[in-house]
Amino acid sequence: MNDMITKEDLRQFGLELLGNIGTLITQTKEGYGDVIDQEWIKSKQVRKLMNMSPGSVQNLRVTEKVRFKKIVGSYYYNKADLLKLFTDERSK
Repeated sequence: MNDMITKEDLRQFGLELLGNIGTLITQTKEGYGDVIDQEWIKSKQVRKLMNMSPGSVQNLRVTEKVRFKKIVGSYYYNKADLLKLFTDERSK
């Protein structure tokens, strides 16, 4: 049972790891690409982006912590307000 790890093994592992990380980053960008360039985002996108429950998103709206619009039965939230809210919370 002489399982020696060589420099070549480590190099191959590093290349494979970098490839996997690159794939994950690409998939993440594709998953959130529709949200990145928008000023107003739908409730479902807010929940996905911020990993929140529907009740938490509703609470943000009811307490008026973020600007929102209701258009044809769908709520849209201001992305800048959401990002600012969570940035402010982290700094406390």
